[in-house]
Amino acid sequence: MTDRPIRVLLCEDQELVRAGYATVLGAQPDLEVAGEAANGHEALTQVERLQPDVVVMDIEMPLLNGIEATRRIAGPEAASPAKVLVVTTFNVDRYVYDALRAGASGFLLKDAPLTELIEGVRTVARGDSLLAPAVTRTLIGRYADRIRPAGTPAPLEGLARRELEVLRLIATGLSNAEIAAELVLSVETVKTYVSRILTKLDLRDRVQAVVLAYRSGLVTA
Repeated sequence: MTDRPIRVLLCEDQELVRAGYATVLGAQPDLEVAGEAANGHEALTQVERLQPDVVVMDIEMPLLNGIEATRRIAGPEAASPAKVLVVTTFNVDRYVYDALRAGASGFLLKDAPLTELIEGVRTVARGDSLLAPAVTRTLIGRYADRIRPAGTPAPLEGLARRELEVLRLIATGLSNAEIAAELVLSVETVKTYVSRILTKLDLRDRVQAVVLAYRSGLVTA
C-alpha cells in the first residue's frame, strides 16, 4: 500500500459541476485532482497524458460521449485500461448498461451525496466496483431483455451452490456486509466467495458479475 494520493481525472462538460467535484475531492487528504476534461476527446488525451488512478466520467459530453470515451480508455481494446466511475442521472439511465459494458467499474447518481462520490472514487481505486444498489435493480432489471438475449445458455455450471447464492445477491445490488448478514456469514468469507466467483467466471469485477447474472438468467427483472 502506498501513501501516494489517489489521482483523479474529472470528465464533465458543466464547468460548475466540475468545479464542485474538484473542490470536494481535492479537499480529501488521500485524493488529488490530477486534471480535468470538458469533453470526450479531452478525456482521452488527459488519460494518456496523466495516467490517473480513477476517471470520473459524465455520460453526456460534447464531441465524444462518455460511453465511447469509457470504451476507449477502459474497454478490452485499451492498452492500459483505466478505472472509470460513471456519474449519471435518471434521465439518461438508458445509457448506463452500455457504459458498464464499455468497461466502467461502476456508477453513481449525480444527485447522490458528495460523500458517496468521495467513497466511490476510493472504492474504484482499490480495484473494487461500485454499483448504486437501488439503481442497479432499476436499470439492469429494466433492460434485462438486452442483457439476456433469448436462447443465451447459462455459463454458471462451475459455481457451487453457495457461490450461486452470493452471485444472486450481488446482482440485486447488495454490499458484502449486506450479503454477510443475509447468509449469516462473516464479511471476510463473503469477500472470499466474491473473489472465487470472479476467478471462476473470468470476470474483471463486480459490475461484470451483475451483468452476467442477468445474462445467464440467474436473476430476472
